[in-house]
Formats: sequence, structure tokens, C-alpha cells
Amino acid sequence: MIHAVLFCSCCFLLDGVFGVETDEIDVSVMEGDSFTLRTGLTDIQSDDEIEWRFGSSRTRITRIAAGNITKYDDEYFRDRLQLERQTGDLTITNVSNEHSGVYQLSIIINNKKSIKRFSVTVYAPLPVPDIFSDNSQCSLSGERSSRIVLCSVLNVSDVTLSWYKGTSLLSSISVSDLSISLSLPLEVEYQDNNKYSCMLNNPISKQTTHLDITQLCHTCSDCDLCFDTPEAVMRLVVTALMGVAAVAAVVLLVNDIRRVGRTHTIKQ
Repeated sequence: MIHAVLFCSCCFLLDGVFGVETDEIDVSVMEGDSFTLRTGLTDIQSDDEIEWRFGSSRTRITRIAAGNITKYDDEYFRDRLQLERQTGDLTITNVSNEHSGVYQLSIIINNKKSIKRFSVTVYAPLPVPDIFSDNSQCSLSGERSSRIVLCSVLNVSDVTLSWYKGTSLLSSISVSDLSISLSLPLEVEYQDNNKYSCMLNNPISKQTTHLDITQLCHTCSDCDLCFDTPEAVMRLVVTALMGVAAVAAVVLLVNDIRRVGRTHTIKQ
């Protein structure tokens, strides 16, 4: 038992002497793209050792030792991993969300060990924000000088949704790692000549939709015609179908009356 404790203590001391750790380096990449993690080396010698590990379990994925490259079979990195022999730089291609995580680099040169860590975040492509009218405001008044519009996106994470007037930020809402839907309201005057835009962004990309105030209606009775939203289209379709049904019912009723009239005349 004493020998085990002494052995572990020696291991700890050796790691403390030779292991020099640095802060994590943040790396952001878009899903489907590639990223390269650099060692900072220019010419690896035959007696140098380079090793890359991934994740909280520090799974070994590749290494260079005695001048030879070894790649370890892993379903996450199969056919995606590239290791540069002279520098030890690691490249991952065609990345997906499962490649997000911490990559640990161990370098042993002249019996001195150093460690670097890279925190990689893979972001999904951003959808284009939708802008539509908040028709619930129509119940407040039949005639309004202003209008509430909503900017909305579905199933997003690690993003910020914002309203801008020109280049000035008016309001914003953010979500972290949860995949949810976001909506952000904005009240605008009908006679407002300012330019408004709704922007969805993450650390590496953005999508913007501009608001055309001239499409806003002056009365709530016309609101449905001013915004090309699924709800408005459905209401127009239902209204049209009801109109067709009403006309068909009238035609059938007139035909029945005429048929009854002819039958009564024949019997006389």
C-alpha cells in the first residue's frame, strides 16, 4: 500500500515537471467545413512525439512517433482526419456537431512534455428570419397608426436574434445550446421612413431580413392581405372555398325548385 502511494506521488511529480499546460484555444467552424489545429512546430524530428486526443474521455485519435503516423480507428473521424507529418497539424474535414469538443495535443521534445488544448464549436447553418404581422393587435382597434411585427426563427441554438433601425440596435434575444424557436416583436409607425432589419447571428455567420413598411396596412381589416404568411394564405383559401360552396348550394337549390315546378305542372 505504501509503495502504491509513493508510486502515484512520483507520477504526479513527474507530470508536474514535464507537463506544461496552456489555456484552451477557442475555434469556431461551420457545419460541413474543415478546421485545422496547429502545433506551432515547423520540423518534427524522428525522436519527437506528437499525440492528439479528443473529448472528456481523452480518446486517442492519432500520433506521430519515431517518424511514423498512426491513426486510431474511430467512427467520428474516419475518412475525415488528416495529420501533417512535418508539423503535426491536425485537420478535420466535413465536420458535424459531433466534432464539437476539446482536442488535446501532447508534444514531447527532448524528454520535455507540453500540452495544448483546443475547444472546438461546430455551428449549424443559420435559417433566414421571417417577418410577419401580429394580427392579434387588430382586436385592440379597427384603426391604428402603428403596427406590431414579429421576427421569428425556428429550431435554432447558440444564436442572437436582433432588430435594427439602420445600424442602431433596438432589441435582441439570445439562446445558448438549446434548440428552440425565437420571436422578437417590433412596433413601427405606418409613416415611418426609417429602415428596419432583423438579424440572426452566431459567432461566425449571420442572416438578415429587411422590413418593408410600405407593405403594412392602415386598417386591421386589410392586414391579412399585406403579409405573405401561411396563416394569411390559409384564411384566403378557406374564404374562397366557402364562397364556392355557397354558390354551389344556391345553384342546387334553384335546380331543385325548377325540378319540383316541372313535376307539379306535368301532374296537372
